[in-house]
Amino acid sequence: MAENTEEKKELINFIHQIIEDDNKTGKFAGKVHTRFPPEPNGYLHIGHAKSICLNFGTAKKYNGLCNLRFDDTNPTKESDEYVNSIMEDVKWLGFDWEERRYHASDYFDQLYEYAQQLIKKGKAYVDSLSSEDFAKNYKGTPTKAGKNSPFRERSVEENLDLFERMRKGEFPDGAHVVRAKIDMAHPNMHMRDPSMYRIKHAHHHRTGDKWHIYPMYDFAHGLSDSIEGITHSLCTLEFEVHRPLYDWFIDELGVYHPQQIEFARLNLNYTVMSKRKLLELVEEKHVDGWNDPRLPTISGLRRRGYTPSSIRTFADRIGVAKRDNIIDVGLLEWSVREDLNKIAPRKMGVLKPLKVIITNYPENKEELMDATNNPEDPEGGTRKLPFSREIYIEQSDFMEDPPKKFFRMGPGREVRLKYAYIIECVDFKKDPATGEILEVYCTYDPLTKSGEDQTGKKVKSTLSWVSARHAYKTEVRLYDRLFNVEDPSDVEEGEDWKKNINPGSLEIIDAAALEPSLAKAEAGVGYQFERQGYFTVDTKYSTADKLVFNRTVTLKDDWAKIQQAGS
Repeated sequence: MAENTEEKKELINFIHQIIEDDNKTGKFAGKVHTRFPPEPNGYLHIGHAKSICLNFGTAKKYNGLCNLRFDDTNPTKESDEYVNSIMEDVKWLGFDWEERRYHASDYFDQLYEYAQQLIKKGKAYVDSLSSEDFAKNYKGTPTKAGKNSPFRERSVEENLDLFERMRKGEFPDGAHVVRAKIDMAHPNMHMRDPSMYRIKHAHHHRTGDKWHIYPMYDFAHGLSDSIEGITHSLCTLEFEVHRPLYDWFIDELGVYHPQQIEFARLNLNYTVMSKRKLLELVEEKHVDGWNDPRLPTISGLRRRGYTPSSIRTFADRIGVAKRDNIIDVGLLEWSVREDLNKIAPRKMGVLKPLKVIITNYPENKEELMDATNNPEDPEGGTRKLPFSREIYIEQSDFMEDPPKKFFRMGPGREVRLKYAYIIECVDFKKDPATGEILEVYCTYDPLTKSGEDQTGKKVKSTLSWVSARHAYKTEVRLYDRLFNVEDPSDVEEGEDWKKNINPGSLEIIDAAALEPSLAKAEAGVGYQFERQGYFTVDTKYSTADKLVFNRTVTLKDDWAKIQQAGS
């Protein structure tokens, strides 16, 4: 089929269409100002990466601005560790908030004044019911109206006095809350006199012990957008039912009104995206911390060897939808394969070594073989691979009694060593007790050197290898999917969802044999171990004396094969 040379029009997602319509009508004076508003109560995951790319990418597309704002309204679950990790993740993905780093805590004084204004207008009151009592006996249900709190009609003066005393720390946690006075029969449960402030005698990681009350997320979020002059407040779908409440606060206060637009959050199969569940995995030590390479956290993906480009490409490919759906994690894996295939230097790596002795090769002889660095990069050049009498191949590349369609090494068979010679197996030694193959003995044809072959011989298999004398032996970690079912949370009542953890999600190989150049491998660089997959230096366990390598992804989608075979 002839290549279509017509210029492709850029696909415009529905959010960008709204913005373009706003620009045409002059809404917000043609400005675009977005924000990425994480709560600093955990590490960011791939779902947040989608939001980061959307918010910063949208601002860039329309020559606008994007703020980084931490919604830090719950001091008992927040820390500087999470703040620092979030900033690192955003920058690693390639985005810059410049001088526009903000915190909801920056606005605590302003939010307190807003709450006082609502009290003065008769639109808020101090409620002395416990949260449990209010939820059980007053709030009602989606099909049954609630009823007013007995404290709803307190005077403005009493409410202001109690609110000030709450701020000073005179009352214990839970003694009072400040509620918006809206409608206890409202069909939207979020509009039934929602909490605006609660008492928390907790140390805040930024404001210290200044405050004994903290605003609720629903009160602070929309108003923080207003204070910052956000034009388009992009939120995931679960906040759609909260939008009327955000609008109510803004309209009652008569302040600047951003436009909230909801989009579908990212859901991946074979993983969990809940911060609560991720924290559970970390605290119960099912994984090796927040940056475990099996987790969908951005720091975990980075440690595993994912590239910022691959994640941005993945976010572009899945697009922006109006309804929730499940994305196949294979698309994320394919995105990093595609990226690394273009840029990753090729290296020789034998994960489970089997020694091969080339009996007719001189014992003290060494050669340097020319090897291609990256066939996808014409300017990538070549490197020198040392070759000697004893080499390692993969254990799986030899069979004592190979079946018909096994084209690798076996007794009497010839194979080519990539970039080197054709060798023929003449004998082997095995452990009589276990049957394990210990060594393989071969001969080589000196006229079959790669690039100089004078024989024209054809063989059906080409094997990777590493010179035993020069091998860099080190630890390699083979990571797989953390869960062995598509929906890990789909369990019977009373069952633990963690029963779906894949017991084979991590295999540690103690003495892989790698080509010697990998002793100087760089952290943050992806390498393709030929015929094995893509690997990177582990930033947690590597030392100056010994590098540890993590497998980012296999060369092919093995899971797709498994699923196809089972169907």
